[in-house]
Amino acid sequence: MRSFLKYFLFLSILLAALIRAAVWWANSPIALRDATVDFRITPKSSLRSAAMQMQEAGIGINADLLALLARWRGVATGIKAGSYSVKQGVTPEQLLAKLARGDVTQGEALLVEGWTFRQWRTRLDQHPDLKHDTQGLSEAEIAARLGIEGARIDGWLLPDTYLFDKQSSDLELLARAHRAMRNKLEVAWNQREANLPYKNPYEALIMASIVEKETGRGDDRALVAAVFVNRLRKGMLLQTDPTVIYGLGETFDGNLRKRDLQTDTPYNTYTRSGLPPSPIAMPGLAAIQAALHPASSDVLYFVARGDGSSQFSRTLDEHNKAVSKYQKGGK
Repeated sequence: MRSFLKYFLFLSILLAALIRAAVWWANSPIALRDATVDFRITPKSSLRSAAMQMQEAGIGINADLLALLARWRGVATGIKAGSYSVKQGVTPEQLLAKLARGDVTQGEALLVEGWTFRQWRTRLDQHPDLKHDTQGLSEAEIAARLGIEGARIDGWLLPDTYLFDKQSSDLELLARAHRAMRNKLEVAWNQREANLPYKNPYEALIMASIVEKETGRGDDRALVAAVFVNRLRKGMLLQTDPTVIYGLGETFDGNLRKRDLQTDTPYNTYTRSGLPPSPIAMPGLAAIQAALHPASSDVLYFVARGDGSSQFSRTLDEHNKAVSKYQKGGK
């Protein structure tokens, strides 16, 4: 009996010592490679796999002890995938709590209205928080991976500020922007005004991209759309400079010349009737709404006033006078 009590006492002392050691370990700073370490836990990772990913990133965590702590806390299967960041002084207890909460760090990318895919791609290629899976791919190859028919992506991505887990794929972000545009366009198309001169939502998207590029002020959008819709209905040339510039591509040097307006390309709306073959930029929701709900007006012309707004005219004579006043310094 006395031997049993001694054995029991020994086990109790040992257990207490182990508990104290575990508590000490759980609340002691982890050795980090740098002052701040960023790491990513891939989806469906086990706790041991997550520990290995953290070790590879430079976090000196013991996988076995972390697993014991997680089971003790009841979160062994509850860690969240994503991007994380820890600083010097973080303890295993704090690290495990962060993983269980899914306290991820996020990057941010602003994709601007009116920009082309080439401009967007330059911004994303330079983004330090993205994994650049599109590097080396052509625009046509990226379009195919996004499920976009044709080789051009312009128009098919929704401008917005996108938040994402750090070191997630740039292709994933583009896919989100594409899904968002498809969904928004479908809703807007189903709520469109009657008798618009568009055969399908894609033509509305083309018009929206022109409205986006031609609008200096938001309150002019619906009238700008009305000008182009009225011209389409009458069979008039759209005669819009941004489409010509888009057709020039990388050869455009910032100066649109008379010869550019006279040189025929699929995007020259001074030489070809109807809409150009594809969007010329990424339109925002306001431009899409304007294209599908143009102002009720018979205006056919507009000219920039020089302050961001436009002067709209119903006749060529009115328009010529406006051009003389606002662009040629006339009275």
